[in-house]
Amino acid sequence: MRETLGFDARQLTPTTVLRISVLAAETRSFERAETTARDVAGLEVSAKTIERVVHDVGRELEQRRDASANSGDPLAQRPEAPPDLAVVECDGGRIRTREPGHGPGVHRSGEGWREDKNACLIRAKRRVFAEDPQPEPPACFCDAKHVAKIAETEALSVAAPLPGAPKPVEEDEPPVLHQEDWRPKRMMRTVLSSVANSERFGRQMARESKQRRFYEALARAFLGDGLPWNWSIWKKCFRDFTPILDFIHGLSYLFMAAKAIQQAADDAWSQYLAWMRYPEYRREGLPITTAWMESLVKEINYRVKGTEMFWNNPAGAEAILQVRAAALSDDERLAKHLRSRPGCPFTRRPKSPSLTAQTCKS
Repeated sequence: MRETLGFDARQLTPTTVLRISVLAAETRSFERAETTARDVAGLEVSAKTIERVVHDVGRELEQRRDASANSGDPLAQRPEAPPDLAVVECDGGRIRTREPGHGPGVHRSGEGWREDKNACLIRAKRRVFAEDPQPEPPACFCDAKHVAKIAETEALSVAAPLPGAPKPVEEDEPPVLHQEDWRPKRMMRTVLSSVANSERFGRQMARESKQRRFYEALARAFLGDGLPWNWSIWKKCFRDFTPILDFIHGLSYLFMAAKAIQQAADDAWSQYLAWMRYPEYRREGLPITTAWMESLVKEINYRVKGTEMFWNNPAGAEAILQVRAAALSDDERLAKHLRSRPGCPFTRRPKSPSLTAQTCKS
């Protein structure tokens, strides 16, 4: 039998708020969350109610995120020991915003596409090697046509394949890696996402890292692409972390530099192959790509970016980013927050103050 609920977000039980918040974070839209809640959980709750709940929960998550690690109420739980390897990665995404209170679409100059900033903080395990565990690059990066396509995608230029380079790898042939995978293993990921500027976002990343004991880790790595704000955050907040430019971006720069300094095509290709090495990072068991970050951006975009998908700027955009980031964190912080919310703001409020106090304690 379906549970019929009121349409005021503050008349929902804590259990119902937990269910619809998770659905709102994981489904494509509030409308899809409404349908899923009805068909799977038997909950009759409107998309507008779900949206109001997400806004309230998002604001709460934002407040806890920005609280000092010494406040006793941080989102990130302090581990018993620092990680073997602490990895911090960040990158930008795109979210479409609008002026609130004016209906669908964009209504004011300066609204529209806006950059959201995302970060993953990963507790990882690594192995250290006496020699480079993968001295030869994967075959796909020795394929001139493939490399030229990557360089073009990176918007460095339209890069034509170099004559005399190795033959392209067949499309159904996977990249050849070292027989023993040397790459670090992800143990725990927490996620941050916000429409804040880079200075504020850097402070958010630093607070999360401190609470996760990342600054105490024996090995620390900070990865990013060529965006300047990535490295301004590293400079201000993570100077003790090894700065690593994503391998794919470095590859593109090297490819174009080799073409620029070598007149002969064969010489340019040989120069590129000679330069393309990240041996020190691999020996130390550090990651050399932002694959974890690229995957996360896609997960964020799945919920916030789409055709005719607009978010009120900044409150609505910030709220959905907070809820989605909490849902994508491995420490179950969204569910834990909803189960421990101070003040029980979503429980039904009886007229008697004493009854209200009893309800919040239950």
